Amino acid sequence: MKIGIGYLQSMNADMEDRDVLNRNYLQELSKRCGHTLEIVPAEALNDEAMTVVFVGGGGTEGRFLKLEPFLKEPVFLLTSGENNSLAASMEILSYLRQKGVQAEILHGDLDDTAARLADLVQVFKVKRELQGLRLGSVGEPSDWLISSHVDAQAVREKTGIELITISMEEFFAEIEKHQVEENEYTRQLRQQPWPEAEMQKSLEIYGALKRICQKYQLAGVTVRCFDLLGPVKSTGCLALAILNAEGVYGGCEGDMPSLIAMTLIGKLTDQPVFMCNPSRILSQQKQIIFAHCTLPLTMPSAFRLMTHFESDLGVALAGHLREGDATVFKCSALMDRYFVQNGEIVENLNEKHLCRTQIRVSLPQGLDTLLREPIGNHHLIVLGHYARRVQEFFHFH
Repeated sequence: MKIGIGYLQSMNADMEDRDVLNRNYLQELSKRCGHTLEIVPAEALNDEAMTVVFVGGGGTEGRFLKLEPFLKEPVFLLTSGENNSLAASMEILSYLRQKGVQAEILHGDLDDTAARLADLVQVFKVKRELQGLRLGSVGEPSDWLISSHVDAQAVREKTGIELITISMEEFFAEIEKHQVEENEYTRQLRQQPWPEAEMQKSLEIYGALKRICQKYQLAGVTVRCFDLLGPVKSTGCLALAILNAEGVYGGCEGDMPSLIAMTLIGKLTDQPVFMCNPSRILSQQKQIIFAHCTLPLTMPSAFRLMTHFESDLGVALAGHLREGDATVFKCSALMDRYFVQNGEIVENLNEKHLCRTQIRVSLPQGLDTLLREPIGNHHLIVLGHYARRVQEFFHFH
């Protein structure tokens, strides 16, 4: 990804030589952070998702004043640690703080600066992408989700996300069309050992849900899936597994706060997301067991098909997740509260009385917050450690 940055040229006598060194620094930083830092004209900075100004050396404070009208908050002052770049940045930052402008200096070891910059780029990219993003709810939240109703207008004002409500009747009408467009995931699933009629029914639910997402231009959807048990004699587990694999965030039980959180962590990390129930806390080990009957088809290293746990109907996934680094996350619908911890998946389980995909996760910081101030039931898990990136997002939210 290209990041346009402002550039304050050094005022030293050897400024041409200094420019070469500065551009070499930017080139190396680009390589390490995975994004291309490109110097752009001042008037182009307002189009960037985040504002970065590279302070090329000492004596550049006056030049910053000419650049200032083109900058939007927050302002990040990038320094190389050479040629009094840091000193000039501190003077500029002091000036901005006196004016009440949100700003900070990006400075340190090259790898640390690159890692921080990569996090910030993703954070501000996602903040922009959330504006006008559409999430849909097919039906109301399930009856037991008594804390999961949301105010759509408040969500839009606070987060930029637009919430769309679709009736269960429209969903049932789509299912009745008995249509599914085949793709790599449907073909993969049809090769699994499972009764053909049950597989077809689950894939028709997927086809119906995908058409609804396309009709309403949804980036994600949550479904009052238990209402399928009576009329359709099946579940939405497989449909959500495929949609998530295709990059459409799919959540269970009409839980819109969890879909919002799922979309946020998915976009921040570019990773598939497991939406799951906290099932048991092992307090002495600082571990927790999570389980659910669906997860993105692209997330497990292996899976087998089973029925949905509570109903013994439909087609659900029992997935095996790679053991190792993971992040556990949840936020409120308004993004005014959140929980995040880096942890480790230490074991995949196969217990009789839990939903089909089951993992034991170690959270070294402890689990008291989940028992004292939970943000609803469902939590979101991605592979890898991303707590710092999530914290960056909420710092600038």
